[in-house]
Amino acid sequence: MSGKRQNDQKQLAFLLEAEGEARGNQAEGSETLRAERAAESPAESQRLLEVVVDRENMRAALKRVRANAGSPGIDGMTVDKLPEYLNQHWPTIREQLLSGTYQPQAVQRVEIEKQDGSGMRKLGIPTVLDRFIQQAVLQVLQRRWDPTFSEHSYGFRPGRSTREAVSQAQQYIGEGYGWVVDFDLEKFFDRVNHDKLMGQVAKRITDRRMLKLIRAFLNAGVMEGGLVSPTVEGTPQGGPLSPLLSNLVLDELDRELEARGHRFVRYADDCNIYVRSERAGQRVMESVKRFITTKLKLKVNESKSAVAKPQQRKFLGFSFTSGKELKRKIAPQAIHRFKERIREITLGAKGQSMKQTIEELAQYVQGWRGYFGFCETPSVLQGLDSWVRRRVRCAYWRQWRTGRKRFAELVQRGVRGRLAANTAGAHGGPWHVSQSPALDQALSNAYLASLGLPSLVEGR
Repeated sequence: MSGKRQNDQKQLAFLLEAEGEARGNQAEGSETLRAERAAESPAESQRLLEVVVDRENMRAALKRVRANAGSPGIDGMTVDKLPEYLNQHWPTIREQLLSGTYQPQAVQRVEIEKQDGSGMRKLGIPTVLDRFIQQAVLQVLQRRWDPTFSEHSYGFRPGRSTREAVSQAQQYIGEGYGWVVDFDLEKFFDRVNHDKLMGQVAKRITDRRMLKLIRAFLNAGVMEGGLVSPTVEGTPQGGPLSPLLSNLVLDELDRELEARGHRFVRYADDCNIYVRSERAGQRVMESVKRFITTKLKLKVNESKSAVAKPQQRKFLGFSFTSGKELKRKIAPQAIHRFKERIREITLGAKGQSMKQTIEELAQYVQGWRGYFGFCETPSVLQGLDSWVRRRVRCAYWRQWRTGRKRFAELVQRGVRGRLAANTAGAHGGPWHVSQSPALDQALSNAYLASLGLPSLVEGR
């Protein structure tokens, strides 16, 4: 325990040094910091950077960045190396921040496949140092800005979740708003207009150094293929500050929809407006599209936006049932992606032990259950649960490979000789054999659970 305490103190040595400097400067004293934190209006504070570099704020930022881990940026520095680097360089960094001369490095461009399989999503990974500073800025600004955001906004906000967003959508539908105007903003994070965004930021911040720092993060550039390109628009996904800035941009949309009296739910750039008729939906679609294009300088993805029944659309991976009783269900696309990922893991078992495969499955299944277990169609989860276990039995059967090995493994797990022999010599493929009585006995649900394979169904 003492070793851990010493380690924490070493990692935070740069903060202790900064605190000493702050005590010698009355403008940066604790009374001023407390007064700034208590300011009611986001625009009242003119010395926000002093709040950013406050010891407790930086301590919290370091803890968060280390917990989030993540890949290195273009300088190759890992999260584990950050405390040591700060111990050596913090006084200089702090002075650059307070003087308004800090210059972020370019972000590392990486691409990941979109969840719906529709293509690749571009991420911009800042350096670990820049992530640390962005996190510190985020903590200060979020405290001030978040309480001013719309109650219809659910994404990237403390204490709000996808579950609340989906539940609110369900409530609107249940109240008779049986048509949805489903907007998809095309490449939203890549197309945010910097000047318009900074205009919104300037309405809330009077500290010019903070404005300059945020602009510097936006204009830091992108490294791709070893070359750095300037960024003239967009707020790269991958940095801690981007979600807050995106909410600030779309807060203008929220206020417009509220002024028009619409019932809507927005989660990041995914916005659904609920109306009573298709005709009303078409009218709202055209009107709001004009606002998004002309006022926000953003583009609506025509192919992914539509006016339809909510049961025909997906929202945050969910959809809704038809009939008298409205229930949340998992969208077909989400089920398809789930099965694709399970197939990838179980087919990959050929090159690794089943212990590793089960561990990888467990991590994915637990995360998926934590998100989609919120559905109200338990029979779907039960079916997927059985399907996952069958995929695992297939993986075992492939690994055993030969008839002799399969016979031995079945007998070892308590299957009688004749049944084991007949199953081991069966001509069917792994998927066919996976539902055989022998494999069901040898690799029972209880046995797979004892290996750490979780169930998608509560109570199992």
